[in-house]
Amino acid sequence: MIRPQVDFSGDEMATIPDFSPTEVNVPLRDVLGNRELALDVVPETLRPGALDAPVRWAHVSELQDPAPYLVGGELILTAGVNLPEQLDRYVRGLRDAGVTALGFGLTPTVHETLPEPLRRACARRGLPLLVVPARTPFLAVNRAVSVALTEAGQRDQRRITAARETLTRAAGGGLGELTSSLAAVLRSWVALVGAGDVLASAHDAPSPLPLPVRELMATVRAGSGIRSATTELAGGFVVVQPAYPQATASHLVVVGRSRRLDGAERAILAVGAALLGLVGRAGSDAAELGAAATGLLLGRTSPGEVARSLLGSETVRLVAGAAYRRGPGEVAQRPDWLRARLDTPLVSVRPGPSFVAVAGAVSLPVLEDLREHGWLAAVGSPVPASRAASAWAEVELLLSRALALGRPIAAGRGPLEFDALLDPDASREFAAKALEPLVALDRAGDRSLVPTLRTWLAHHGAWEPTAAELGVHRNSVRHRIAQVEKAMGVDLADPEVRMRLWFALRWLSPVTHSP
Repeated sequence: MIRPQVDFSGDEMATIPDFSPTEVNVPLRDVLGNRELALDVVPETLRPGALDAPVRWAHVSELQDPAPYLVGGELILTAGVNLPEQLDRYVRGLRDAGVTALGFGLTPTVHETLPEPLRRACARRGLPLLVVPARTPFLAVNRAVSVALTEAGQRDQRRITAARETLTRAAGGGLGELTSSLAAVLRSWVALVGAGDVLASAHDAPSPLPLPVRELMATVRAGSGIRSATTELAGGFVVVQPAYPQATASHLVVVGRSRRLDGAERAILAVGAALLGLVGRAGSDAAELGAAATGLLLGRTSPGEVARSLLGSETVRLVAGAAYRRGPGEVAQRPDWLRARLDTPLVSVRPGPSFVAVAGAVSLPVLEDLREHGWLAAVGSPVPASRAASAWAEVELLLSRALALGRPIAAGRGPLEFDALLDPDASREFAAKALEPLVALDRAGDRSLVPTLRTWLAHHGAWEPTAAELGVHRNSVRHRIAQVEKAMGVDLADPEVRMRLWFALRWLSPVTHSP
């Protein structure tokens, strides 16, 4: 499920979407470098750059063909309990599924040594093969990868937060200062290009821009689906990113340096592009917007004043959407199209694809228009801008319901709405107490019990749709729901219990259940 992190509270920057990295990963060399694991890599299975390949998770599987259940970037761990005879087909399937590496565990009860046919197959297919010694349990590998991912995510978030503060301060100085600040943060040259002219540049941006860069810009401007692109140039890399709010991509941010941007740096570039587009708008709106952003950062402006500046109201609604079907020309995946439909600059499109937004008023015709173009969306209740972050639990739950019903949902509309009868603080206290056993288990072992329960209830207890939405096998769903019943001491066949849990999920604070 979507876990948005739009911050409209405190003194954090809150005038643009939260452009967090789409997913955190660590390079394979960091996993191998963990001395406590004592992992060995089979040299002949390594291809150039293999140690820099991203590891997004470590997963144990003894299936003969685990490929259909993988999403790519995994470190697969196996003891060879059910190793197939066709090892080349097995390894090729893992490689084609995007697996980063295969870890083979040695154990006296199964394989005391590495099977030679597996070694040859991995070398032939270029799949890095790691040897896990008998003294290293798979759980230790899982835990080490999990810790490394958490630390990487925290580092990335700190980088993004610091960069966001720096860029927001620079926005008050105009395009030149903002461009120079973005170049310094990314350690690159930067150019903001209009319809035909370079509007601002920094750190020795080439002038004129090389022909391959101009061709890349033309590709971004002409394409309906491509909204940013990267090319190699003279031993380095150049990224072209549209600047908000140019829906036609007439204003582009061009960044060049010797190495590729990582996930956090792409998030920082997205922040910079958004600010460059906003500050570059003609008239007094840009100056007012820059002043509001800087004032919020320095503690002189309230979130409500920023919301009023951007959205015309101090009350906001949170919107979340997920791809329901592909619309004509894949227009649904364009952030500028969504910003125009929702009438807000605070939109972030994410993998899936999915999106999150902070908007003002959102009408039912707008939601139906989104559905016509491939999105199913849910809109939360109106809340003060200062409390926007606490409302994500509601919109996340509404989106689960929308996906289960196949139609958009907006809170606060309809004869059965009863939010006005509830005390929000008491409701949140009830939710935290009721779901504490599940939250504790999720934090301890990443069992995903809370999101599984939410999705299962949204699908009326149907196993197959729940498994499909979560991307797991239905038996995994059954196992998790059994864990929920055991942990909470409840019978989920009781409709009264389901109702109470659905209510608790509606009010569960995102601070409580976020990983």
